Amino acid sequence: MPAKPHMKRAATRMWAGAAGLATVGALVAAMPADAHDHGHHPKPDRTVDVQLLSFNDLHGNLEPPAGSAGAVTERQADGITKSVPAGGMEYLATSLRTARQGHPYSITAAGGDMIGASPLLSGLFHDEPTIEALNKLKLDVTAVGNHEFDEGATELARMQHGGCHPTEGCYEKGKKFRGADFPYLAANVTSEKTGRPILKPYTVWRKNGVKIGFIGVTLKGTPNVVTAAGVKGLKFADEIETINKYAKELDRQGVKSIVALIHEGGMPSTNAYNDSCDSQGPGSGISGPIVDIAKGVSPKVDALITGHTHQAYVCTIPDPAGNPRMVTSAASFGKLYTDTTLTYDRRTNDIVRTAVKSPKSANHIVRRDQPKAADMSELIARWGKLAAPVANRPQGYISADINGRGSDAPEKPLGDLIADAQLAGLSAPDKGGAQIAFMNPGGIRSDLVYKASGGEGDGVVTYGEAFTVQPFTNMMNVVDLTGAKIISALQQQVSGPNQADPKILQVSKGLTYTLDMTKSGAARVLTDTVKLNGVPLDPAKTYRVAMNEFLAGGGDGFPALVGTNKVVGASDLDVFDAYLTANSSPSNPLAPPASGRITVLK
Repeated sequence: MPAKPHMKRAATRMWAGAAGLATVGALVAAMPADAHDHGHHPKPDRTVDVQLLSFNDLHGNLEPPAGSAGAVTERQADGITKSVPAGGMEYLATSLRTARQGHPYSITAAGGDMIGASPLLSGLFHDEPTIEALNKLKLDVTAVGNHEFDEGATELARMQHGGCHPTEGCYEKGKKFRGADFPYLAANVTSEKTGRPILKPYTVWRKNGVKIGFIGVTLKGTPNVVTAAGVKGLKFADEIETINKYAKELDRQGVKSIVALIHEGGMPSTNAYNDSCDSQGPGSGISGPIVDIAKGVSPKVDALITGHTHQAYVCTIPDPAGNPRMVTSAASFGKLYTDTTLTYDRRTNDIVRTAVKSPKSANHIVRRDQPKAADMSELIARWGKLAAPVANRPQGYISADINGRGSDAPEKPLGDLIADAQLAGLSAPDKGGAQIAFMNPGGIRSDLVYKASGGEGDGVVTYGEAFTVQPFTNMMNVVDLTGAKIISALQQQVSGPNQADPKILQVSKGLTYTLDMTKSGAARVLTDTVKLNGVPLDPAKTYRVAMNEFLAGGGDGFPALVGTNKVVGASDLDVFDAYLTANSSPSNPLAPPASGRITVLK
């Protein structure tokens, strides 16, 4: 059994193993009858309903997400859909606290990516504000996600155990960051040196004799979606093998009720959060990696809380024994939460899973027409005051919304803008001599929204808003690539690991080509259409290509982008900010770029 991790007193509120920590009243009402009580107390029911509240992919969104990134699609009774504003920690706290009422057995769990790629309010302070907010929220447990490794394992350990930032120190006078009151679980992330998990692999929630184990894993492909520095010295094991290993370990300890927190997910067949995932049969409405994971995870595991894909679904996928099992995801950014009922059998210590509807589960919108949680408002205001001198600085001007995260198109307006900014910032001979720029779509974290939300004025892009779009501070690289390697990179968008879920690179002006999505794999890229400034790309010629260090390291499944003769430039955010400042003004704002660089045939 792995060694017990360091835990603070605050964390023991729900994790204490002894039933004696409960009140006398709760013991009388909920403990199993004692062998010597001779019937003096009423015998409790054999089963008890345990409420499992869950969410995933918060990414430090303490304030309501802006634009389309802050809305969910809801199916109406008449079949049409509408967009509903959602999210924000003030509302998430109210939603969860309201949901817990009347549920003496309630657990709140998360599926990873609580931090990382965060807006400035949290990201500027290395996500200490988000950990503080999750403590106030009384989060009980979370898995690590890939973004928990954005700043490396040492910084993740600080998030768990506390302590001020090693170079920037403490952000508030007289206050030391105390770390998370809840355990981060990293069952499949081990140290190359020791071979042991870098954080606790599992934990057990206990109350009045009820025991539920939680195992937490991130996707085994985390090294492909995080910079090399972030995962240095770490190994990421297979999700199924890891979960099954620790499920056996928990079972040997007498913990028969088990929930897996998995930072890997799937794609539902529709984008409405409340559409049925099982309308054509169990698991019929979902595809992607989580399907195979769910089919392979041991029947000892009773429910799967997932994430990573930022999608909303509540699906029933049979386990290897053919029994129904819930697989859920609550979109992202705190816009939804999932409420699942786990029916716990006191005699078997297991969850009853005898019908498709047991356990019961549903996603709920974190609506913005409910009262705000006062303690979260205070937290946001306190950190906002510290961030204000930087966050509110005007950086540029736009004439309309420029969508990135909120665009479903392969070529995103904000993707074009970012790629153009990178080309402009690195095209000078002394800056790298870039002729082409590529931007990974997953690195575009938000939209640029025209309507003012912070009082700075419509059309003004502040530093904080630009930071929210480009929060990673990846250094820009310019490398030599042959035309053949550039074409290979374009093919890697839609083949290999990216075939099922294409990752369409955003390209700078001048580069054009056609994607034929009626074909399969690399054939989708019509190579004779790849042109630079109207001239066919020469496979034998060497071009100078700009991209962030993540892509330059082959991230996101693009090994063809690893080039030679590298020049390291400014950060992606600095390049973006400089472009906004140089190319816009109140009287001449930037308009959304016209599409047409990527032609898509369907």
